[in-house]
Amino acid sequence: MVGRFLPVCPANGIVTAQLNRLRFRGGLRLLLLIALITLLQPDPLLIVPGPPQTVQTSHPIVGVHTRLTDEVEEWKIQRSLEMVRQMGSPWIVELFPWAYYHAADGGIAWDHPDMVINHAHAQGLKVIARIGLTPGWARPPDTPLNYLDATAYDDFAEFAARFAARYQGKLAAIIVGNEPNLSYEWGYREGTAVDYTNLLKTVYPAIKAANPDVLVLGGALAPTLEPAGSPWGLNDLEYLDQMYAAGAADYFDGLAVHSYGLTFPALADPGPEILNFRRVELVREVMLRHGDANTQIYITEFGWNDHPRWTMAVRPGQRIQNTLDALTYAEANWPYVAMIAIWAFRFPAPTKSYMDNFTLVTPEFVTKPIYTELQRFTGND
Repeated sequence: MVGRFLPVCPANGIVTAQLNRLRFRGGLRLLLLIALITLLQPDPLLIVPGPPQTVQTSHPIVGVHTRLTDEVEEWKIQRSLEMVRQMGSPWIVELFPWAYYHAADGGIAWDHPDMVINHAHAQGLKVIARIGLTPGWARPPDTPLNYLDATAYDDFAEFAARFAARYQGKLAAIIVGNEPNLSYEWGYREGTAVDYTNLLKTVYPAIKAANPDVLVLGGALAPTLEPAGSPWGLNDLEYLDQMYAAGAADYFDGLAVHSYGLTFPALADPGPEILNFRRVELVREVMLRHGDANTQIYITEFGWNDHPRWTMAVRPGQRIQNTLDALTYAEANWPYVAMIAIWAFRFPAPTKSYMDNFTLVTPEFVTKPIYTELQRFTGND
């Protein structure tokens, strides 16, 4: 019997009760402290576009390609666009991914586009919207975001039209897709000039019916020397020629192109087998051969890179000089070019690659020397 029963010490129960009371009081104090900290926190910062601003510039051709698509915080969007204005650039090009906003039930999440467009408008900037990337519901299963085929052209047109209508008075132009002469931009399916022309024929009338004032830009063509039959793409000059042959001329108000200098100086002569800044002149020759002299060119990506280990880069000082030389040359010799957008103004976060050396401003809003020189160039120093 003795082994089956243990005596109970009253003191043990008293100690346990005291410990429980201490734990309860400690937990209560912690809850009160958390509540107090919550009450002391300031209200969320209210970001408003502010009064309308005007871009002051002596070179209205200057533009930048911003990259606000993945920028989450509104104050960073506002600050980026404010710095664009302060640099003296009246133009921005920005990607608005169809896939991010348009739901299968027809609903559109306008919050982020509203934020970007409204802040850009408040800063006095002219916005060129690049629309691309296909929602999952509008493409076959297991295909990438870039994938687009004819079954989704009407859906693309619907979104583009609603976008154009919503931002009437705040939107200068819409680019239909991006670099259609590269297979990557079709989701690695073969996308011909006829395919792209058919897309333009579907999208152009929809946009114009929704907002007659907005310009529809074809392209933007990627500079490449890929021959016919390449799985990667097609030479931009040949692709443009095929677009005209397919009847594209009546379905774009301006032609968007990309123009990178790579390792060439800004004033280096163009040639059919050379990829450099002045390749734009060869694009213009194709347009003239098709009687399209009245259509302007919009260079929506442009620039040099100064990464120390990329083989297609130049030194930082050369990058600055090439950029200024190119802008000056274009103003003096290319009356058919409406604007030139430098790729890229700023990324929301470092890419940790050579791509960071295309930017003018760091993710932390530190300006690079090229920003300062462009600011001086536009008369804003």
